[in-house]
Amino acid sequence: MRLDLCFLQGIQKPFKEVIDVSSADPHKTGMKPISFVRQVLAVCLYPELLHNENLPRDVRLRAQTLLRACGGSVGLYSSTLFGLPHVHKSIAEFITRRDEGVPSSSQAIVISPGSHAIVVKLLFSGEGETPTGVLTPIPFPHTLPMVLDDAGVTLVPHHLREDKVWAVDLEELHRAVKTYPGNPTGHVQDRSSIEEVIRFAATEGLLLLVDEVYQDSVFQQGREFISYKKVLFEMGQEYSEIVELISIHSLSNGIIGECGLRGAYLEVINMDPAVMVFLKSLQIGSPAVLGQLAMEIMINPPKHEDPSYETYAQVRGQDDKITTLWTYLRFFFFFFFFFLSCCKCILNNIPVIIYGLYLKVNMMLTASQGVEADMLYCQWLLEEEGICVGAGSENGQVDKNYHLR
Repeated sequence: MRLDLCFLQGIQKPFKEVIDVSSADPHKTGMKPISFVRQVLAVCLYPELLHNENLPRDVRLRAQTLLRACGGSVGLYSSTLFGLPHVHKSIAEFITRRDEGVPSSSQAIVISPGSHAIVVKLLFSGEGETPTGVLTPIPFPHTLPMVLDDAGVTLVPHHLREDKVWAVDLEELHRAVKTYPGNPTGHVQDRSSIEEVIRFAATEGLLLLVDEVYQDSVFQQGREFISYKKVLFEMGQEYSEIVELISIHSLSNGIIGECGLRGAYLEVINMDPAVMVFLKSLQIGSPAVLGQLAMEIMINPPKHEDPSYETYAQVRGQDDKITTLWTYLRFFFFFFFFFLSCCKCILNNIPVIIYGLYLKVNMMLTASQGVEADMLYCQWLLEEEGICVGAGSENGQVDKNYHLR
C-alpha cells in the first residue's frame, strides 16, 4: 500500500516523520544555510539594513557593492540580457585565481538558472541518420534522461569502475562511442585521468561537458580539485586550442547548497564565436538577479581579515582541523544511523554492504512482480523505517549489483 494512503487511512507506522535522503537538495536533508550568504542577500532585499550595525561590516559592504552592481534594487532586470557585467567579471577573476593564472574572460561566461538544459538544447542537431548523443557516466542523475529526452538528444551510457571508487574507464568510453561526463560518486579524478579524457575528446572530436559543481567538496586526503580547463591549458597548444570544453558550476551543490536560488554559470572554451552567440540566444529572458548575486558571494567568500571569516570558515572547515574532523564525524554518524536502519534486513538474511556513498545490496534480493530488487528495498525502507532513498536502477545501473542513492 502506498505510504500516503496509509497515512490517509490512519494506519500506524513505527516512525513519526519521513527522512528524505534521496535528493540532491542539501538544505532539504538538514544542511543549514551559510549565514554570510543569507545576511548579504537580506540586506540586498531590504537596503535599510545597510544601517544596522548588528550585522558584520563586511556583510554590509558586500551588499552595498552588489546593490550598485544591479542598479540599486534586486527588483530590476539585469542590465544586459545575459546578466550583470559585475558578476561576469567576478566569475572570470575567480576562475583565473582558482586555476593559478590560467586566464579566463568574462566573454566566455554564460549565466543560467539551469546549467545542463541550455547546453543540451545547443547539442540538438535535428532529425538525421545519426542522432546527437551524450556520453553519460553510470550512475547518472536520475533527472538527466528526462532532460535529454525533452531536447531530443540520445543518452549514450558508459559505466564507471566501481572497483576503483567510480573512476572513469577509458576502454569503456571507447566502447560506448563505437556502439553508437553525470555524477561519479565519491571519486576525485587525478591529473592523468583528466588528461586521458581530454585526449579521448580530441581524438573523437567531442565537446567536453564538465560538471564541476563539487569543486569545493574534496575531502579525500592527498587529493585536490583540479579543473579540466587548467589541465587542458597545461597540455599545450595541441589540445588547448582545439578541444571544446564547457565547465559548469552552480549554487545548488557542494558547500553552499542554495538550490532554490537557481544560479549557475558555464565557462565556454574554444567554441566558434557564432555558436557562442547562438548558445547565449537560447537563454529566455535575463537570469534572476538574486541567483546572480548569490553566485558572486559563493565565488568571493569572506577573506581571512573580514569579520565574517571565522564563522564562514567553521562552516567550510577551512584552516580548522577540529571543524573538518567534525564534518567527517557527522558523515560517519549519519551512515551509522543509516546502517542501523538496515539491521532488520540483515536479521532477515538480506546482506547489506556500505560502499562509499552508496549502499550496495547483493543479489540475494530478487525482483518481484516486475519491480527491480533495489526498488523493492527502497519501498521497504520507506514503509518500515520512514527513510526515503533512491534506487540505483533509476540511475541507469543494470549490472549485477544493486545500489541505493
